[in-house]
Amino acid sequence: MKARELLQTARRRRLLVSMVTGLPLAIALGLVAARVLGLDAAYIAGTFALLLVAAVAVWRARRLDARWLIKRLNEHPRFEDSADLLFAVPDTLNPLQQRQRRHVEQQLQRDPPDLRPRWPWRAALLCWLGALLLSAAAVMWPRAAGTPTPFAGAGPRDNTTRNSAPVLRGTWLQVSPPAYSGQASSSGDKLDARALQGSRLQWRLQFSPQPQQAWLQFHDGRRIALQADGDYWRGSEVLQRAGLYRIHTTPALTDAGRAYRLDVVVDRPPQVKVIEPAQTLNQAAPRQRSWQLRFEATDDFGVNSTATLDITTAKGSGENISFQQRQLSLSGSGPATARRFAYSADLAALGLEPGDEVVARLSVRDNRSPQPQEARSASLILRLPSEQQVQASDLEGAIKKVMPAYFRSQRQIIIDAEALLKQRGSLDADTFTKRADAIGVDQRILRLRYGQFLGEEAEGGAKAPPTGDLPTSDAPTADSHADHADDDGHDHGGSSGAAPVFGSATDVLSEYGHTHDHAEAATLLDPQTRAILKSALDQMWQSEGHLRQGHPDQALPYAYKALGFIKQVQQAERIYLARVGSDLPPIDMARRMTGKRDGLGNRGVQLGARPAADAVVANAWQALATHSQDVDLDALTRWLDSHPDAVPDPLDVVAAIDALRQQPACQRCRQQLRDQLWPALRRAQGPPARREAADTVGRRYLEALGAPTEPAR
Repeated sequence: MKARELLQTARRRRLLVSMVTGLPLAIALGLVAARVLGLDAAYIAGTFALLLVAAVAVWRARRLDARWLIKRLNEHPRFEDSADLLFAVPDTLNPLQQRQRRHVEQQLQRDPPDLRPRWPWRAALLCWLGALLLSAAAVMWPRAAGTPTPFAGAGPRDNTTRNSAPVLRGTWLQVSPPAYSGQASSSGDKLDARALQGSRLQWRLQFSPQPQQAWLQFHDGRRIALQADGDYWRGSEVLQRAGLYRIHTTPALTDAGRAYRLDVVVDRPPQVKVIEPAQTLNQAAPRQRSWQLRFEATDDFGVNSTATLDITTAKGSGENISFQQRQLSLSGSGPATARRFAYSADLAALGLEPGDEVVARLSVRDNRSPQPQEARSASLILRLPSEQQVQASDLEGAIKKVMPAYFRSQRQIIIDAEALLKQRGSLDADTFTKRADAIGVDQRILRLRYGQFLGEEAEGGAKAPPTGDLPTSDAPTADSHADHADDDGHDHGGSSGAAPVFGSATDVLSEYGHTHDHAEAATLLDPQTRAILKSALDQMWQSEGHLRQGHPDQALPYAYKALGFIKQVQQAERIYLARVGSDLPPIDMARRMTGKRDGLGNRGVQLGARPAADAVVANAWQALATHSQDVDLDALTRWLDSHPDAVPDPLDVVAAIDALRQQPACQRCRQQLRDQLWPALRRAQGPPARREAADTVGRRYLEALGAPTEPAR
């Protein structure tokens, strides 16, 4: 055995001896600290003691160096006081010294001495016995009333200890995000947390002395009961919404402490971006055979690798349109957070003919569990040119093409409503209601468009573009509000005095066809057809109301009735009326220029009354400014529950209300709540805009008005 191996063996023995004798003392020190200062201090003291024992053990082991080994070897006569030659450089030794070194090495190899320190059994036993007595004394030592101990159930417990107020000694909160997010779990002694929605929260609390009950009380009334588990109280909850909570026990805690905050990070739905084509509505080129589609779907925690492409083909025009729907499954490429989907649509395989349309829309889902979120792209429309457009393709420079706007017909609204009913089982309530509301908006636009035939107004919105499902007639005008009668105020040509010329198309139409002598004559419907169209509008109104409320099943009967009335209107006859101007009342010349205002309404601007909901915030804000005035915190809480979007962070307002509840006399808490309510106050209406300064001509006019007039000579 070599000399260095003997040195390493001796060092390991010295290290073990130091650890065996120092470890019980470190444990005893941690127990005493836990008894006197609590668990947090015990963790620190115990860790420091263990590190100190390890440092001393390493220091003592490293004291066994080469000098110590030479000294110990020379104690044996067979090494002839030549052990130092083992550590000398061979090139520096003379032949006699080299021979003596080989002799020492042979003796060391033949019978290596045991240089390991002996086990100090007596010292180790005394250390362990002393540590055990010290630990027992720390645990069993009688304590004064109200003195906390972190060891529930250690030692006798009397009724005074059982009924004394507990103190929170240890806290631990673990946050485990959903598995689909890929985030790692985190834990710590802080009870405030900000986590992804759906994360599991696990609390572990320690009290001294042990309470009879413990629970977490949230500001909105929720309550999480804690279960005793040895020295700890545990509880868990799945984080769904933000809130504030406090720790409550029976008997009550000595210091209830502040409210802890839980913030929720909402998993946003995926976003779908259309890369190609660049426009939503596209006109196919003549003899185009394919249509390239490319999408990009992004999400914070990944998009599903497969997506659904809905392709709808429309054939025909007007109400005589047939639809065919297809669904294709596409595989994405790229990272999970930004996947790309591509598809090349074969127009011939879709059975498209000139004048047809194809609509494509991509649906993607994220990886949220258990209910994935779905997002859809914008509807992409490709219109194939008609045969006439194909024949005129060579005249592009001379023909200005105007692409008509896409608009939903009544039949399309019915198809969309029925498709939505089939998807009710796979959609959540909010998404189902939003889609039904969108269909209701389309129904409203269609109703307003048909209402123009009856002279109805467009409710302040822009007029909808025309579609093919209108009656094939000339464009009606909103100025024509009356049916045609014999006394309509214009001559029909019957009394012109001139005899009709045989074979003249103009005279024949004037005699028997009831024509008008205005080139810009408008087209309106006869009274019977107007009544049918009025019935169709009534049915559309009922359908729109049910769709906007999220009940497409109740809207379908009215939508079908509206479609039937529209078909009757398409087959109706038309009459022709002249476009006439408005008939204003005559001007009363006797009253003109008199300056009398009798019978005129008050045109003064009056401020509207403030809503009752705003009065709650305003009253609370004013009451908080006065130190002695009480604030209705319950009414303010109810207002906040019904108006969560009125303030930037509702949870900050809840925290301020909770702090004022706990400390009603706290002026800082009142001011903090007052500052939080400031963004929710209704802004005062600004002053009227100042009139712009007069230009040169205006100033000359004003100066002329103010100049004194000279008397007439």
